[in-house]
Amino acid sequence: MRKQRIAIVLVVVLIVVGAIYHREILDWFTVPERHGHTPEEVSTEASASEVWYCPMHPEYRSDRPGNCPICSMQLVRKEAHPGAHPATGSGAPTEGTTTPTSIFIAPQRQQLIGVRYVAAERRTLHKEIRTVGKVAFDESKVTHIHTKVTGYIEHVYVDFVGRPVRKGEPLFTIYSPELVATQREYLVALRGQEQLNDAPYAEIRNGARSLVHAARERLRLWDVSEEDIRRLEETGEVRRTLTIYSPVSGIVTDRMAYHHGRYVNPEMDLYTIVDLSTVWVLAEFYEYELPFLREGQPVTIEFPYAGQPRTLRGKITFLYPYLDPKTRTLQARMEFPNPDLTLRPDMFVHAVLHVSLGTQLVVPEDAVLDTGTLQYVFVDRGNGYIEPRRVTVRARAAGFAAIESGLQPGERVATAANFLLDSESRLKGALAHLGAPESPGAVHAGHAQHGGGRD
Repeated sequence: MRKQRIAIVLVVVLIVVGAIYHREILDWFTVPERHGHTPEEVSTEASASEVWYCPMHPEYRSDRPGNCPICSMQLVRKEAHPGAHPATGSGAPTEGTTTPTSIFIAPQRQQLIGVRYVAAERRTLHKEIRTVGKVAFDESKVTHIHTKVTGYIEHVYVDFVGRPVRKGEPLFTIYSPELVATQREYLVALRGQEQLNDAPYAEIRNGARSLVHAARERLRLWDVSEEDIRRLEETGEVRRTLTIYSPVSGIVTDRMAYHHGRYVNPEMDLYTIVDLSTVWVLAEFYEYELPFLREGQPVTIEFPYAGQPRTLRGKITFLYPYLDPKTRTLQARMEFPNPDLTLRPDMFVHAVLHVSLGTQLVVPEDAVLDTGTLQYVFVDRGNGYIEPRRVTVRARAAGFAAIESGLQPGERVATAANFLLDSESRLKGALAHLGAPESPGAVHAGHAQHGGGRD
């Protein structure tokens, strides 16, 4: 009796296993090919009551639960809409209208994933551009000191680099045989003019005056001051040395007038004096910032290492006509007053530009998703319908994006959980209508990733 029961149980088990095995074999042969079929061949006719789809391959739909024949992923039931999609021709939502790109996410689910909306509005927008600048000399206020004659340095008054000098302050004295000879010629010409003033012929008198004028002009061109020339005329004494005075006020940044007895000539740059009452600040700007720059534009600089915050105001005086090929930036030259020498050459400062963009239609910056080829937002269409819509962003500033086209004032856009909405839109194929290019192997790549790389 016991053996009969065991036999019956074994037979039942074998029958069940056989049935299961037989169904699996049939399913295997009735499943469409993994590759090479269009979505129409893979999809089944969805029922009016329930529709099940594959999250990995949304084109496959079924009227009953099960596994996806493409990737074996479990099917997910499609949520029931409060009204049919406009493409069906009936049952549109009572609030707003939908488009072929609209997706449906139940309001309860939107609340769970944290979707929030903000209305697009017009407001005055200001953009702030910040960069690092480097203080430099004003090249138009750099003076080089040369002598007009050859000679030898006798005495140096300004004897170190960095020393401030005033206009008219003595720099050094020079002994020049040419200068001594010209002084003597001038004195001889003066005496000759006095003797020939009573000459009977005008040509003689004019010739004497010409010699005086030529000798005097030569002294003046050799940087002999009017005061020294008058002293020579009054005393008749030839000075052995000539004192060279600073023609400008500023800071000595270089010198070659070192010691007594050094031979100098007109080719030698004996001093370099820079007027630092006005300085330049050189700053770099990226290519996308160039539309906001113009010459004459006000700019502010800040001192990052100052003990207390301090700012100076200046303006952009020149935009260089070329970019740095390595950094892809444009250099701008700014000019700032520097009466107390606060700005020192080679100092780093922060340059800040405030640009007014006028009144713009804006949304929060995080409401715009950028794929690299297009920019879009999610617009609330009411009753759970959300439309991914392509927009054109003119500028971004102060946490807002200025919308040039694609939105109207008052339309509500999603500002939170955008990436979840983006994923839902891609699963439901809504973004395909926006013109986003899809690679031919996108579906198969996703299948391989999910299915462990099976062929």
